[in-house]
Amino acid sequence: MALRDIKPTRSELIDIKRRIKLSERGYNILKMKRDGLILEFFKVLQQAKESRGALMERYTHAMEMIALAETVEGAIGVKAAAFSTADIPAISVKSKNIMGVVVPEIEASSVRKGVLDRGYGMLGTSAVIDEAAEAFEDLVEAIIEAAEIETTMKRLLDEIESTKRRVNALEFKVIPELTEARDFIKMRLDEMEREELFRLKKIKARSA
Repeated sequence: MALRDIKPTRSELIDIKRRIKLSERGYNILKMKRDGLILEFFKVLQQAKESRGALMERYTHAMEMIALAETVEGAIGVKAAAFSTADIPAISVKSKNIMGVVVPEIEASSVRKGVLDRGYGMLGTSAVIDEAAEAFEDLVEAIIEAAEIETTMKRLLDEIESTKRRVNALEFKVIPELTEARDFIKMRLDEMEREELFRLKKIKARSA
């Protein structure tokens, strides 16, 4: 806001004072929102650390179990058991709101199955196939949970950055410029008032 473009009038002063109040109110609200989002982010960050740890553990276990199953049943036997599964996991994505940020809520069905629901039958396969299947079901659940948490964390972080930019714009640009404009108008109005008073005194002195 260039000072040369400001009209030093009382109506302009009233308008700028109103805009300062609105900006300060907006600044306080956004600052509280930013602080709240940061708290939520650190909560989700802790969940993400735990989720990543669980994911790596389940991945390692699943790889060990599939290697064991291939040793016992052979690679072809393991593939045959895997391809016999008719029901594949179904994913549905809903949404929830965290301080105005829409984040996903992922639900999955048909991930965990009973022995009879896996399609390969109990005859002709060993228990190690069941154990490998359970390990991969655990892994899929961990992947789904991690995907929800990681996406939530990213969206919260994006909103924090956006809110921080708005807070900084108000604090370091909008409010200081409005304050400078208000002070300029008050100074000019005071000058104009003194000039008018001086002019009236001169007129009075001449007529005396």
